[in-house]
Amino acid sequence: MNHFCLTLSVLALFFGLVSENGWADSMNQRYQPVPYVQIEHPQWSRNAAIYELNTRQFTLEGTFASAQEQLPRLKALGVDIIWLMPVQEIGKKNRKGGLGSPYSVKDYYSINPELGDLDSLKQFVAAAHDNGLYVILDWVANHTAWDNPLTEEHPEWYSRTRKGKFHPTPGTDWSDIIELDYSQPGLRRYMTDAIKWWVTETGVDGFRCDVAGYVPLDFWNNLRVELDAIKPVFMLAEWESRDLHAQAFDMTYGWSWHNTVRDIAMGKADVSKLVGYYSKHEKTWPRGGMRMTFVSNHDKNSWEGTQFELFGEALENAIALSVIGKGMPLVYSGQEAGNGKRLEFFEKDTIKWREHRIGELYRGLLALKKTHTALWNGSWGASMELVPNNAPTSVFSFVRANDKDKVFAVFNFSSEEHAVSFDESLYHGDYRDFSGGGAVKLSDDFELELKPWSYRLFIQLEDGKR
Repeated sequence: MNHFCLTLSVLALFFGLVSENGWADSMNQRYQPVPYVQIEHPQWSRNAAIYELNTRQFTLEGTFASAQEQLPRLKALGVDIIWLMPVQEIGKKNRKGGLGSPYSVKDYYSINPELGDLDSLKQFVAAAHDNGLYVILDWVANHTAWDNPLTEEHPEWYSRTRKGKFHPTPGTDWSDIIELDYSQPGLRRYMTDAIKWWVTETGVDGFRCDVAGYVPLDFWNNLRVELDAIKPVFMLAEWESRDLHAQAFDMTYGWSWHNTVRDIAMGKADVSKLVGYYSKHEKTWPRGGMRMTFVSNHDKNSWEGTQFELFGEALENAIALSVIGKGMPLVYSGQEAGNGKRLEFFEKDTIKWREHRIGELYRGLLALKKTHTALWNGSWGASMELVPNNAPTSVFSFVRANDKDKVFAVFNFSSEEHAVSFDESLYHGDYRDFSGGGAVKLSDDFELELKPWSYRLFIQLEDGKR
């Protein structure tokens, strides 16, 4: 403290302006940790999983009404949040393919007639709520279709080239859209009002925001305040940045999680990269911010490959880790049916539904997540604590534990069989084997035989119950 500050403090005390304790309290307050995440997540997101519903391909009819019939099945699968891909009318000018991209929005207040009408969407949302599900809409704020009426009503709201022309987002192949200019206050108010209208008119519970990082952060921060004044909402950003978590979004994309696990599956990396991912995440990302962990979504499936193509023999490991590890798991339309094709993006390409082992896998894992608080999302759940083992480049082992639950997970991310032993005592305890092997006591001499690309989960027993 310099002499000037010291003098002020003495004078303040002398004249009774502050008490000695008050001064100390003021100074101590400066050193108290402040949570980075300032928003309050909806309580119903604490142990939720999310499902991306591609309405066009979900049923033969491709409508809200036909998708609505599947809501009980989705509830039984174990998901909680239904993310509907964009529902608005699609632009025709410079359209891609026969049906166009849902992300080329012609009118923000419209419904794509291929999917139904406003009443059928309202009925879908109401039915979802009746099933204990929540609905978020995909929102495209960065750009519009070329033939959106705003191009004539408010051409000043669009970004221009140096020659004064409308243009797609630079660096993309999005030739069917043109970019908006968020330096315009009128655009910001229009977009905010449009988003709020969908909440009040249809009762949806939030939004998945397309390329959220291309839109200024202060727009999203203000939007969240105005939405929360209507009802508690859940906001998902298609972006990977910690800044979005502070005041705007409940969850961001875990692109780096997906890429890390995929690199290991394809033999481009070993488990040390996965350890690095989780270590960095724990240190640099806010504890209260959720990350979406996924093995597939509409982009990955259509443009890069099916879940089987992307993960090969590691697929079940990847799915299990997406649910058991830190993060909120996503299931994309058709994954649970073992969909084996890359769905067309600009054309009709109906999913072939069937019972499949992947669906059964998700049902079991999501049920486990629901009932074990250590596996919950964000700050509701427990951290992942690494358990050292004798095959550190091939086997990933960790514990998630709190005062109620404990889960010990071991993943063999290699093409070789391993006899795995463990160091330290973090994993010790009485468990049941998630794979159906019954009760087991784990202590220093515990050794686990793991086949290639396999995993084991151990769930702590409650008070010795079997």
